[in-house]
Amino acid sequence: MSEIRSVGVVGAGQMGSGIAQLAAVNGLEVWLLDSDSAAVSKAHQSISSRINSLVSKDLLTKEKGDEAVRNLRFTSSLEDFRSVDIIIEAIVESEEVKKKLFVQLDNIVKDSAILASNTSSISITRLASATRRPSQVIGMHFMNPPPVMKLVEIIRGATTSDNTFNATKSLAERFGKKVICSQDYSGFIVNRILMPMINEAFHALYTGVATKEDIDTGMKLGTNHPMGPLELADHIGLDVCLSIMKVLLNGLGDSKYSPCPLLVQYVDAGRLGRKSGVGVYTYSKI
Repeated sequence: MSEIRSVGVVGAGQMGSGIAQLAAVNGLEVWLLDSDSAAVSKAHQSISSRINSLVSKDLLTKEKGDEAVRNLRFTSSLEDFRSVDIIIEAIVESEEVKKKLFVQLDNIVKDSAILASNTSSISITRLASATRRPSQVIGMHFMNPPPVMKLVEIIRGATTSDNTFNATKSLAERFGKKVICSQDYSGFIVNRILMPMINEAFHALYTGVATKEDIDTGMKLGTNHPMGPLELADHIGLDVCLSIMKVLLNGLGDSKYSPCPLLVQYVDAGRLGRKSGVGVYTYSKI
């Protein structure tokens, strides 16, 4: 396809709003969609605030900042995606929910549009199979938070075309990201390695090897990680970590990916990390 000029983003949470900000700041027309009007309002405020902060720190000119704000549009209707060049979904990490969304989008967006998933673990081939355009479905996994983290992980499904891959890679590079490419296996690269480490940290806490503070300090100071695995899990969301471990277990069929019982218990108790105010650690809710 020709150069991407417009982007639709589904999901106005931290990931979706961050992706929308990246696209707007880099001169693209952006539609950001969420069915929750409160989430849309919050995203509007947070993106505007972050863009203003970039301007105040001289990281973005006032003219570019004003242009970025003008590039942003907010909606609760998929119909507004009819003319966009690429749609990036950043919704709940559920194969069933993502497939349902892709079926809806497949019936609405133009024939040339790319459907990209920000999934961190789910098979792109299976998501693509729900559509009539499997060659135009691809994984585009941003790291959290998208405006700050330098990496994008691109995943080709079994039938993803070269044109789709090249257009998506070019878009990520336009955003200033370093691109790595993964085959379509559960967890891809980053979470195939990261999530078992986090799960093992939970096992160390569960079996009384050490306190949560010492586990995190050991990994920060002993291996030069900027954040300990338990602290990182809270930042990601314990429910997301659990979901990815289940995807790894089901997709790879090895018991070493079985979620730690303590992780399961915390999620069952609603201890999801920073976003809920309590996870492994307790946080002051803002």
